[in-house]
Amino acid sequence: MDNGIVLPTALAVILIIGGLWSLIVWPPYLIEAYKSPKARDETGAPTRYLTVNLMKVTTSMVFGLVSIIVGFRGLMG
Repeated sequence: MDNGIVLPTALAVILIIGGLWSLIVWPPYLIEAYKSPKARDETGAPTRYLTVNLMKVTTSMVFGLVSIIVGFRGLMG
């Protein structure tokens, strides 16, 4: 019994490219969010701005990594 993922090659490649895009594009965005004056309040505690951006970037990067894994598994059959 084969438990491999069956995807057309083009779809697997699109998943890999989309995943790589997420892993490349989001980290610089997060760095800029950390540097922003909106990231910390007067006492130095993280603000909602930083928390929301951290969650957004983390979620996008996790989905990107999963997309890469699914894409490669699809290519391998």
